[in-house]
Order: sequence, then C-alpha cells, then structure tokens
Amino acid sequence: MGQIKVYGIKEHLNPIKGTLSNIIHSCMVDALEFPADKKFHRFFPMDTEDFYFANGRTDAYTIIEISMFEGRTIEAKKQLIKLLFERIESRINISPQDIEITIFETPKHNWGIRGVPGDVLELHYKVNV
Repeated sequence: MGQIKVYGIKEHLNPIKGTLSNIIHSCMVDALEFPADKKFHRFFPMDTEDFYFANGRTDAYTIIEISMFEGRTIEAKKQLIKLLFERIESRINISPQDIEITIFETPKHNWGIRGVPGDVLELHYKVNV
C-alpha cells in the first residue's frame, strides 16, 4: 500500500500534475513492484506566500511524501528515489535540486483499509521487495 502527497507552488504544479503522477507511479511500479492499478496520489498546489523553502531552490521546488507499509529493502527504496530524480528531471525538466522526497514507513496494523486493519488485509502483491 502506498499514499503519495505532492506539494508545490500552484502555478508550477497544476500544469504538470497528471504527468508527474504518471512518473511517480511508474517509479513505484518499477522499484517496489507496486501493482499498476494501485495509484493513490494527492496534490497540494500552494500559493507562493504559503510555501517557504531555502535559497537555491526555484519555483519548481516540489516535495514528494510517500507513506507505505514497512517491509521494503533499503536497496528498493534507494532505487525508488533514484528513479524519481532521474525520470522527473528527464520528462518534466525539474532539477534534482528542486525535488525533495521523504518515505514514511508504518506497520501494516497502523493502516485501516476497506474496513479492516492493514495487517489482516489480503494483498495481491508483495511488500517485501
């Protein structure tokens, strides 16, 4: 299971939401073996005055937060991060300097999905990759 939140300045984020969602999902599928039909993304386009960030970033600055079940290997998570940086830069021209990625992992029992705790949910894909 994975939930994605993406934050950015609305004038920059709104025009690329669909493409960025597809890029993120392709990385999740390739690095973590997510099923192609499991896509849960939320976008938070922000006004410039509500989005503070350090010098050295541009208006393309984008934060990607990934919440998912624990169990993936360090190598798989590093591969996910690598693919995100590479594909976002090559497909929508956002520099890695303007991208920050955070992965939050929680035990399955901390999730509630389709009326049951995540640790009793029957999954049709692997988490331990």
